[in-house]
Amino acid sequence: MSKNFEDLLLKLENCKKKKVAVAVAQDEPVLEAVKAAKERNIADAILVGDSEKIREIAAKIDMNLAGFEIIHEADPKKATLLAIKLVSSGTADMVMKGLIDTATFLRTVLNKEFGLRTGKVMSHVAVFEIEGIDRLIFLTDAAFNTYPDLKGKVQILNNAVNVAHACGIEMPKVAPVCAVEIVNQDMPATVDAALLAKMNDRGQIKGCIVDGPLALDNALSLEAAQHKGISGPVAGQADIILLPNIDVANVMYKCLTYTSKSKNGGLLVGTSAPVILTSRADSFETKVNSIALAALVAEGK
Repeated sequence: MSKNFEDLLLKLENCKKKKVAVAVAQDEPVLEAVKAAKERNIADAILVGDSEKIREIAAKIDMNLAGFEIIHEADPKKATLLAIKLVSSGTADMVMKGLIDTATFLRTVLNKEFGLRTGKVMSHVAVFEIEGIDRLIFLTDAAFNTYPDLKGKVQILNNAVNVAHACGIEMPKVAPVCAVEIVNQDMPATVDAALLAKMNDRGQIKGCIVDGPLALDNALSLEAAQHKGISGPVAGQADIILLPNIDVANVMYKCLTYTSKSKNGGLLVGTSAPVILTSRADSFETKVNSIALAALVAEGK
């Protein structure tokens, strides 16, 4: 069972080295992360974009391009489509966004002819290593789905469970987190949480243990759960935190990122291959961790 990112990197040593296709690769922070990923033996890369600009940036950051395949395409939309085709054809195992706007990138990911759509809900999973917590915490969905209904939450939960499995957690504990730990019909998220737990009891949601509703304190802290008299297999031991909507999830993601001693990485899943969608605000370490996570998920597939 992986408890931190060091464990995840060690797990990669037993996997076949993966290859990431970078869409519009002439982006300095992305190339720095790709360079580090290769140096750390996490993944190789195919760089799709303006080859002259890629070489200029590579020289600036002292990146040896001898070990990288470069496909020249100056048009960003065409470069993105080429990168997606490399993944859908099996030439690469995952795709990473470079210097292209998110909307255009995602439209190409979901291209009906060449894209990575599966018919399932696509969702974001962030993985946090937090000082003081003895396990990795999987947070979803802080970046993609806005206000999912019960059906959407089932698929978002399943996506997060697949990522946890890829990270070596055989039976992740899932907490659908709400403001309170009791069912209140005036708070729809608590009703959804209870239904998710019952669906898990009846085998409709597999590969994990779901219990809720739980408030955040008694999902993460065994002491808090015991103090409130809350028992159960997930109380105080949650691996996956399923948040009710993007407002709550995004605030929690950024709060952990900027106010705690933590490391994180994230990716989009629910596609036929992992999608690395980092932002310019993400740290260098987060970008490298995200490539590592994608490589593990690709291995799991």
